[in-house]
Amino acid sequence: MDKKTRIIAIAAAVAASIIIISSPSNPIVIPKPTSSPTGTDAVQIVATNLQKPWAMSFGDNKIFFTEKVGRIRVIDNGTLVNDSVADLHVADITDAGLLGIALHPDFEKNHFIYVYYTYKDGDNLWNKVLRITESNDKITDAKVILDRIPGAEFDNGGVLKFGPDKKLYIGTGDATDQNSTQDLKSLAGKILRLNDDGSIPQDNPFPNSPVYSYGHRNPQGLAWDDKGNLYETEEGPTRNDEINLIKPGHNYGWPAQECSGSQQYQAALVCYNPSIGPAGIAYYQAGKLDIKNSLILATLLGHSLYQLPLENGTILGQKIILDGVGRIRDASEGPDGYLYILTSNTDGRGFPDNNDDKLLRIVK
Repeated sequence: MDKKTRIIAIAAAVAASIIIISSPSNPIVIPKPTSSPTGTDAVQIVATNLQKPWAMSFGDNKIFFTEKVGRIRVIDNGTLVNDSVADLHVADITDAGLLGIALHPDFEKNHFIYVYYTYKDGDNLWNKVLRITESNDKITDAKVILDRIPGAEFDNGGVLKFGPDKKLYIGTGDATDQNSTQDLKSLAGKILRLNDDGSIPQDNPFPNSPVYSYGHRNPQGLAWDDKGNLYETEEGPTRNDEINLIKPGHNYGWPAQECSGSQQYQAALVCYNPSIGPAGIAYYQAGKLDIKNSLILATLLGHSLYQLPLENGTILGQKIILDGVGRIRDASEGPDGYLYILTSNTDGRGFPDNNDDKLLRIVK
């Protein structure tokens, strides 16, 4: 084997289904704040012309985010880098594609990035969680953390978050197989909990199982408050969207129950009828905005960003804090104490303008 052939073989073994690509767009620098569509807070445009963005995560003065088409992108010191960190071969159809992203709690030391994406194997769709190692905004290594999560064009789940316990939490959809949510041997319709290397924590509620909770239809967001309570957003079939308080080992009822009704299942904290299309959710404890101790909910059908004040794990109400930007896919508090949101107007279900999609920052 000659030198050139050896290099190609090594690269293929390390990167598997990943390719490094370049984007033809120019770098985008954060501009000065502009007026908010609601007139309440100022909004900065951090990046524009994004292609189906889905989720974001912060670390080492960078913002990493996914685009459903398969690209992991990075904003480094305020500038959107031309080249993608990586480009994955994904099945980008409706609810499937490159979805969740989470940076390891010790990212500044190990540079581990975790992503959830859909791929096709024959006639079947599957999801996997991949851990990549980043250096200077490029991928240097890749390892599969979890594979063969049932996938589908609809109800595909995809949310990834590290909890306060430094465990990796994964929200999977029922992948249009409703019965799978009640089957503890299936990875579909669950909140899963893993160690950072993909092994199963010894204190999971079901022995030798990654399942943390079950009976979920289509999880879209996860967030913890300052007391360690875990909240999940979940899309209903045509109505009855939910915000749930997740408890280990509990059954959230799908498909037998939507929102509430039976003591056999865990009832939702909030039920939305008609549907608002709940997406990402964040907990804003105390930053630079006057929304402390609140859940911040992004909505797709609702076209709004909601504040839900909390008190001892109880949601006290709801108000709109941003609208006029179309579909909102994700929300997160940045390390600077401001609120960041990703729009989702280029996903085939919205009405994009010439600059969509966008990463926005709500500031004072």
